[in-house]
Amino acid sequence: MHPAALEPRPQPLHPTLTVHAPPAETVITHRVNYSETDQMGVAYHARHVVWLDVARTEHLRRTGFSYRELEEQGLRLVVTDLRVRYRAPARYDDVVRIRCRVKEVGSRLVTFTYELELETSGVRVADAETSLICLDRHHRVARLPDAVVQALEAGGGDR
Repeated sequence: MHPAALEPRPQPLHPTLTVHAPPAETVITHRVNYSETDQMGVAYHARHVVWLDVARTEHLRRTGFSYRELEEQGLRLVVTDLRVRYRAPARYDDVVRIRCRVKEVGSRLVTFTYELELETSGVRVADAETSLICLDRHHRVARLPDAVVQALEAGGGDR
């Protein structure tokens, strides 16, 4: 028998998990602090990736589950692809609005899209996309729990 067949299937997140009407989009804001800027006073490009992670984590939380709940089941969502198109600088003390949406969801893979813009002017700072695959505690590809797939689909993702 294949070792993966012996691995127990993930249990529902919580017996009482209720999927509320998940948001089609989660919007967060972040004020660029001095330590995030480079010598030119512009937000260092790698900081954008951190902001994407914060927006995605909050989107999952508002969808009805958290990374912590997945981790308690022995599951991890791991970034496999990242694309960022930088369009305009964000500078020290600018407030950046980050919009996060589910683009696509499958049994093992979720793709998120992001729009980053300056809050005051609406100027687009960047567009981004991340794809995350689900792994079990042994770092093997695993299925997302059905409740998670359904919640993400209800929030606007295609299957």
